[in-house]
Amino acid sequence: MAASAALASGVLLWGTVACAPTTEPPGPGGAPASRLPAAGSPRPASPATDLRPEGIGERMWQQVPAATRQLVVVYGDDQDSPDGLVALYEKQGTAWQRTGSWPAHNGRKGWTTDHRMDDERTPVGVFTLTDAGGARRDPGSRLRYWYDDHAYASMTIQTEAHAHDFDYVIAVDYNRRKGVPPFDWTRPEGVERGGGIWLHLDHGDGTSACVTLPEPGVLTLLRTLDPESRPVVVMGDRERLGI
Repeated sequence: MAASAALASGVLLWGTVACAPTTEPPGPGGAPASRLPAAGSPRPASPATDLRPEGIGERMWQQVPAATRQLVVVYGDDQDSPDGLVALYEKQGTAWQRTGSWPAHNGRKGWTTDHRMDDERTPVGVFTLTDAGGARRDPGSRLRYWYDDHAYASMTIQTEAHAHDFDYVIAVDYNRRKGVPPFDWTRPEGVERGGGIWLHLDHGDGTSACVTLPEPGVLTLLRTLDPESRPVVVMGDRERLGI
């Protein structure tokens, strides 16, 4: 959206992350790239009979690793809308079963295939989910959980609506290193590409670029997503998800 990280927007720190909290960042981690980060090796072309979650087109589906057995799909209502739906799918045999869904919010200005810091849009794409954490202690996460009661403090005005934004978060592996806390500042593709994009607790409206959902949804994801199932998030507005 504080001791060791920062929420994106405003001054130098404000623009380097989307939702992460505050500390002084290191220098850029590398040159920017024009590609969308993909979550591992793509799967081979699927026959028409291969079942997959509703609303995901062949081009997007090719970015999902063949070994993945858990998917978080973020269905944005529209390219310029902050509203959407998060659904959890788990593979059972050759079919994908929806095991949960929750109302959600994304970037205030919608979605983009070329995310930049401060654009207030959430990146479209397929990204791995490897690390979680929060200002509250581990609720039973199967992902590696990085607890810190100071590092996740929000830079927004501490109204009641934002008081618990970062109680629990799941880092989206967009322009970040895996295996480090969600609030880590390293940006492999350069700070201008943004970063600090998380799944976290909903506060009732759009975000800087993160995806938010109600606490029961975040807790379900934390307790369900299993590293051995190679979980990924597939996210975007419905039109581009269907390509």
